[in-house]
Amino acid sequence: MHVDAYLARLDLTRPVAADLAALRVLQARHLERVPFENLSVHLGEPIELTEEALFDKIVNRRRGGFCYELNGLFTALLRELGYDATLRGAQVFGQDGTPGPPLDHAAIVVELDEPWLVDVGFGRFSRAPLRLCAVAPQEDRDGQFLILDAPYGDIDVLCDGKAVYRLEHRPRPLADFEPMAWWQSTSPSSHFTRSLTCSRPTSQGRVTLSGDRLIETVDGVRHEVLLPSESAVRMAYRVYFGLELTRLPLPPGEHPLTTPVPGPTMNRPVNEPSP
Repeated sequence: MHVDAYLARLDLTRPVAADLAALRVLQARHLERVPFENLSVHLGEPIELTEEALFDKIVNRRRGGFCYELNGLFTALLRELGYDATLRGAQVFGQDGTPGPPLDHAAIVVELDEPWLVDVGFGRFSRAPLRLCAVAPQEDRDGQFLILDAPYGDIDVLCDGKAVYRLEHRPRPLADFEPMAWWQSTSPSSHFTRSLTCSRPTSQGRVTLSGDRLIETVDGVRHEVLLPSESAVRMAYRVYFGLELTRLPLPPGEHPLTTPVPGPTMNRPVNEPSP
């Protein structure tokens, strides 16, 4: 882990202390500078859940990633900066209100004076750390969040009254997520093989590129533009996300699946990384 290079990717210097104030800045800047994207799935690139591979992708090649990648590497950075940070598995709730399979998502818990939920890998979610011991709703730019007890010591996270995911109590090493990361990136039933997205929050809302559709939400108003050419799509990746792609990802349904096999029925909502 080259900490200074990672912080340079976020346009930050080392925080003076590993405290809540610095954690807020780190999370907000990570969300702003490192996009939530599943381009590797549609470029035929393997998802490698090692610190070295993730550092090369996110820092050296200035790419983004999805939950296991973004939260996996961010956890390593937080530890290097002195935080007590651990990965936790989560089950994403589907449209029918039932939780999906275990390890459907990876989030971070940081222990300060109390535990805080940090997530830079879920697309549209809280922009600031959430108190896991809070009983009252917590206001955020992207919604009102509520933390509720769930069976077996788990925790349900709700946004604007709707269940988002169920967080495990036990810490997990990054390697525990490898089987689900493989399934998510190869199965025809996975949300990530059936959609193409690159998204990040902005000071006024959110910007998302889904194939040739550029979607911007500004002060709650959604604007959608169909990009007319491959060169326009390349420029959008560069201008809005800082991504210099040597080739464009294939549309959903045309990506090179490695070994497509049936998997668990996924209930992941299309939670927009779209606005």
